[in-house]
Amino acid sequence: MTQPELNVNSPQFSWCERLGHYALLVRANRPIGILLLMWPALWALWIAGEGHPDWGVVLVFIIGVTLMRSAGCAINDYADRKIDGKVERTKNRPIAAGLVSPKEALGVFAALVGSAFLLVLLLNWQTVLMSFVAVTLAALYPFMKRYTHLPQLVLGAAFGWAVPMAFTALTQTVVPVGWLLFVATVIWALIYDTQYAMVDREDDIKIGVKSTAILFGDMDLIIIGILQVTMLGILLLVGINAELGISYYIGLATAAVLFVYQQYITRERDKKGCFSAFLNNNNVGAVIFAGLVLDYLI
Repeated sequence: MTQPELNVNSPQFSWCERLGHYALLVRANRPIGILLLMWPALWALWIAGEGHPDWGVVLVFIIGVTLMRSAGCAINDYADRKIDGKVERTKNRPIAAGLVSPKEALGVFAALVGSAFLLVLLLNWQTVLMSFVAVTLAALYPFMKRYTHLPQLVLGAAFGWAVPMAFTALTQTVVPVGWLLFVATVIWALIYDTQYAMVDREDDIKIGVKSTAILFGDMDLIIIGILQVTMLGILLLVGINAELGISYYIGLATAAVLFVYQQYITRERDKKGCFSAFLNNNNVGAVIFAGLVLDYLI
């Protein structure tokens, strides 16, 4: 006998319980996504502000990044509502488990995007205009895995768009260094989200979901390595063009060591190693930012 689908509008869920389910929907218990989105925004703010960004703008970006990443999780689970239950890692997500309805997920997405838009209104009009691109990219990404093996590229653009927005917020324009930083961020997302997709590769193949992990196949680690070297090369160009000093380059060197470590722990392509490599990218973002901050302080 089949189990009846849970109805989130029934009395069995109090408002306190529903809020808890919404928190799970937006991955409030897993902040790694917020951090991976936050680091490039902070890189951009420090470079655009030459080490002294407007703290009000920094606060707006920190809150805005948190809201948009949370909104992205809500729309992602809505898009994957018929898929998550078939994948071991995602079968207990709130919509798949019947704790949150698809309609509620859309409501959470709309509320978070609306809040982020009210926040961006505190910035200049150029940044407000650019925010519409950010929302479009965030809404498109979850659906791309049905049509292309490069959904990670769309994710990279969505996560990286905070970079040109940061330059616009502080300088009213995006200089070439800003676009270089954007490209580096897109490549970085290709790296860590491919590692993330390697965890689900077997399930994704069975249910027909596309990803770079499937596209790259047996060449995955080699291609990730090429992307890692390319990203570091672009960040080297950023440092040269922004006239950054030794501390920044020490940060890049440390990031290079972390990339080598990621290659090592994913060499067997086991799920635990691939997921650990994905999580390790938080350290990559942190050491690059630390190098930037120290360089401007010195």
